[in-house]
Amino acid sequence: TSERPGGVQSYPHRAAVGASNKKLKYISLAILVIQNASLILSIRYVRTLPGDRFFATSAVVMAEVLKVFTCLLLILFQRRGNVKEFVVLLFDSIVVQYWDTLKLAIPSLIYTLQNNLQYVAISNLPAATFQVTYQLKILTTALFSVLMLRKSLSRVQWVSLLLLFAGVAIVQVEQDGSKQKEAIGSSANQNYAKGLVAVVVSCLSSGFAGVYFEKILKGSSASVWLRNVQLGIFGTVLGLLGLWWNDGAAIAEKGFLFGYTPMVWGVIFNQAFGGLLVAVVVKYADNILKGFATSFSIIVSTVMSIYLFGFHVDLLFTVGAGLVIGAVYMYSLPKAAAPPSSTRSSHSSSNHSNRAGDSETDEFLPKSVLVK
Repeated sequence: TSERPGGVQSYPHRAAVGASNKKLKYISLAILVIQNASLILSIRYVRTLPGDRFFATSAVVMAEVLKVFTCLLLILFQRRGNVKEFVVLLFDSIVVQYWDTLKLAIPSLIYTLQNNLQYVAISNLPAATFQVTYQLKILTTALFSVLMLRKSLSRVQWVSLLLLFAGVAIVQVEQDGSKQKEAIGSSANQNYAKGLVAVVVSCLSSGFAGVYFEKILKGSSASVWLRNVQLGIFGTVLGLLGLWWNDGAAIAEKGFLFGYTPMVWGVIFNQAFGGLLVAVVVKYADNILKGFATSFSIIVSTVMSIYLFGFHVDLLFTVGAGLVIGAVYMYSLPKAAAPPSSTRSSHSSSNHSNRAGDSETDEFLPKSVLVK
């Protein structure tokens, strides 16, 4: 039997559950790595192809529209197809509780900026260099968490942040001194300095938006899908404003879908649905697994960049990337157990609340190209 008298589960049943959870973790790891690496590589690929280049601002808006539409369908499915209940829920959550909705305007603005900056960065930096440099978002998120949420970091985490910064700096020195920079700089419409500024600003915005989001969502009972609808509404409006400001005249002349190919649509679908998929999968992935997924995706991106784009890996890049990979993994390690004392229970409860807050935040951060 699967249960013993009194409702206690038997060892075989618990073993089966454990094996199932382990399998889900490995599936989660694969999905996180594939989504991480494939999006960056595919954006780099479509942005460096010869011929008509699509407007990145229109791709950002299209991804937002698809994400909102998908989340609306999921909410309707949760309501078992009851359209009236569905409409009442949306009206109450978005219009009646308008102040709660308006709170998301700031993170949505930042995410829209971040998504556009990622296109700029990946268009001007090698995929592997972007992947390594973008891990600075861990540093910015940690610093904003300490400043805004008064969170404490372990010694291991502080050391990992120093290693992370050192690794990224080494990669930049390597890029600056290598012939690769000259090759990139001489390529049409590619500027290394522009890409570097874009990725640094993107990291700063990612860190601030994540922490701000966690701060305003403390105690919120809204589902992840409803929050993504609210974010997507603002994201679409703000994305359209950015599109009009940056590419309005060109899009009026050539059209919103100018330069769209099946590969471009693949990038947009990956950006829209990949993030939502990660939001679901991340429930089965602990911090260590997410850290390992990020580290492994850096390796995948680097190896694929060698074959797809002729990326050159030398000793400095290997050392810098190795430091970043190690730092990401170190940062994701759990804190040391508290000493057995009266403070143990309060420490464990505060850790539990922190983990709950972190997992909640992770669910609401599917817009980023990379795993949080």
